[in-house]
Amino acid sequence: MNPNGMAGQGGLTTESYRFDDIVVDATAHTLSRAGTPQTVEPKAFAVLLMLLRRAGELVGRDELLDQVWGHRHVTPGVLTRVIAQLRHALGDDSQRPRFIQTQHALGYRFIGQLKVASEPEAPSTTEPVARAEPAADPLEGVAAVRQSVPPSMNVAANEAVAPAAFDEDDDHRATRTAAEADEAGSTRAPANEGAPVSPPAVVPAFRTRRRALVRRRWWLAAAALLVIAAGGYWFGQHERTAAPVAEASIAVLPFVSLSADSRDGYFAEGLGVEMHDALAGVPGLRVVAAPGRGKEQVDIKALGAQLGVATLLDASVRREGPRVRISARLSDTRTGFTLWAHSYDRETGDVFALQSDIANEVVQALVGVLPGSGLDSARQALARRLTPTRNVAAYDAYLKGQQEIRVRGDKANPDSAINYFRGALAIDPTFARAQAGICRAEIERFEFARDTAAFERAQSACKRASDMDPSLREVSLAMGDLHRARGESEAAIEQYTHALVDPALRAEAYLGLAGVASAQGRGDLALNYFERARKLRPRDAGVFQERGYHQYTSGDVPAAIESYRTAVSLKPDDADLWSSLGGLYQANGNAKQATAAYERSLEIKPNYAALSNLGSVKYDSGAFEEAAALYRHAAELDGSDFRLWGNLGDALSASAATAAQAREPYQRAAQMADRYLKLKSDDAQGFAQASWYLANLGEGAKARAMLAKAEAIATERGEVAFWGAQAMAVLDDAAAAQKQLAAARKEGIPEVRIAATPVLRRLAAQDMTASRAP
Repeated sequence: MNPNGMAGQGGLTTESYRFDDIVVDATAHTLSRAGTPQTVEPKAFAVLLMLLRRAGELVGRDELLDQVWGHRHVTPGVLTRVIAQLRHALGDDSQRPRFIQTQHALGYRFIGQLKVASEPEAPSTTEPVARAEPAADPLEGVAAVRQSVPPSMNVAANEAVAPAAFDEDDDHRATRTAAEADEAGSTRAPANEGAPVSPPAVVPAFRTRRRALVRRRWWLAAAALLVIAAGGYWFGQHERTAAPVAEASIAVLPFVSLSADSRDGYFAEGLGVEMHDALAGVPGLRVVAAPGRGKEQVDIKALGAQLGVATLLDASVRREGPRVRISARLSDTRTGFTLWAHSYDRETGDVFALQSDIANEVVQALVGVLPGSGLDSARQALARRLTPTRNVAAYDAYLKGQQEIRVRGDKANPDSAINYFRGALAIDPTFARAQAGICRAEIERFEFARDTAAFERAQSACKRASDMDPSLREVSLAMGDLHRARGESEAAIEQYTHALVDPALRAEAYLGLAGVASAQGRGDLALNYFERARKLRPRDAGVFQERGYHQYTSGDVPAAIESYRTAVSLKPDDADLWSSLGGLYQANGNAKQATAAYERSLEIKPNYAALSNLGSVKYDSGAFEEAAALYRHAAELDGSDFRLWGNLGDALSASAATAAQAREPYQRAAQMADRYLKLKSDDAQGFAQASWYLANLGEGAKARAMLAKAEAIATERGEVAFWGAQAMAVLDDAAAAQKQLAAARKEGIPEVRIAATPVLRRLAAQDMTASRAP
């Protein structure tokens, strides 16, 4: 059969076709659209030529497989993938085809209008084109696809883009328009990260693990635009170098929910996290958690280069009644091509087997680059990891609890997460991972809000989890958190070391070890652990947050600010991060930036930390009545933090009209601090703050004892001296107060912060007067 090409083009031996704005040159083996080169696989090009040579005819599926692949050990799914790739290159739509029509279960037909010789040629361009317009969705078909793409294949002109959400249905797939992500331009990225501060007292300082920075009297409001510009610039400078690609490596994108109920997002997200954790246990496979991207498209090649991985897994999840449908895809980040894709439609009760199937397909697709030994045991381990309970209802409640922790922050309000975990346990009393979740959530609450009752509940939860399954590494991680929070370093290190055995928990274990090293004053070791965690989770805001807290407690506020700026740029809707950033700005003496950060935090979610910090800004400006009102409002939201009551005492004592009311909140702060410090014996700043409360109550001996304990811990020296100077001044020990003030200045406490504190302002004035005396 003669080809339907254009006569007289390139000589008698040239075979070429033109339709719409597309030119196909069979001799040169090229395909262009609107003058832009389109790169497709050789077999895809061969399929296109077969369809063009028989334009208007139905070309059977088996005939195409025979002619192009020799029908050797290939499934029809391979052809489905190739057709999808051709539609991408041609700009065609499987729902409303202009060029390639699908005849279900039979084959394909070219239905485009081929141009005759007299029609003008499509214009060509001499300028190189970096990338073609991305297709809305390069996947098509339900059949499984596994295709090895040679590393040497050049696809520079055809950058594949993976849509955030895709859903397949046989050869017809609904194309979903992804919402445009505006991360660079519309996301607020803090310009400076602030560490906790506190003129009189502070509210939840960062948090020993992912704590929000809350400092009474410390400011930081960044003109929002300045914050965005500075934060964006810094982050861009540090993300510019692409990591080297590792062959046996994969990034797992958060799974996207396509369910009609928007509240069902936790289910898809939870499945993605579980998949990441399960694959992390495969020997020889490096697994990276990719950043969330909502429903916008993702540039596979660019993200792969950024994360330094060879493959990328993404999936969409749809739950409708008793059924769940998951469409998953594994892509090669070097070429952008799909290595494997499949849609699963099953009863919700089969979700555990479904996840195992996806994980095993990923392993099978990578079998050529994974170590040969241990894969069978790895598959068994995948099944165990992805089946933490046999009860789907319990698993659903567990995923809801995990989502509450991940998205809304169990640090500030873990009650909802804990309730979901308890619900899971009510359904399956042997669900050890749910019990470990309660333990960790309660510890977070203890460290964030200084809630001593939470620590007691955490102890009980951890013991029950250990009794359920002492070999479960989530339990080891929770026990490590418990010992670290208690200041029991050796026991914490032992438990974290056990947790390191599970690759899925390795990043969290490194963060725990970093926290222990930081508390011991071993800054270099702490930073080393933080860096290990960052390599495992390069886009995890929590890693930068905890590193920033360590830098703050080490006295390096500028470095802490940089870390928190990065954290906020990665997670701009986290109220705790903005409050912490405000605290750092405040600690650095920038009230305007602090205020802006606190206000942004409150826009996202009303929280006592930001309210208390705003009260500190008012206090520093001399608006003591307004400050007291804000502190009281914060206490209504959560009055479990002793620092909040100390702040209220400071505001009341600063005004002659309310000074008589200050004793009660000081007493409350001192009593709550005493209970907290019995559990958290390594909190140097906590001891120094307690010294200040006791000094205001006239208990000099106890105040001096508390200050001595704070100094003996030998961390947070600047904050300890700052509070010590105030306590000694109130006790009328001028010499000791001046010594503490000099130490605070030496450790970098800014003069603006000292000047904003009434007691220290008077002390500094006395020092200046004495220095001027003849």
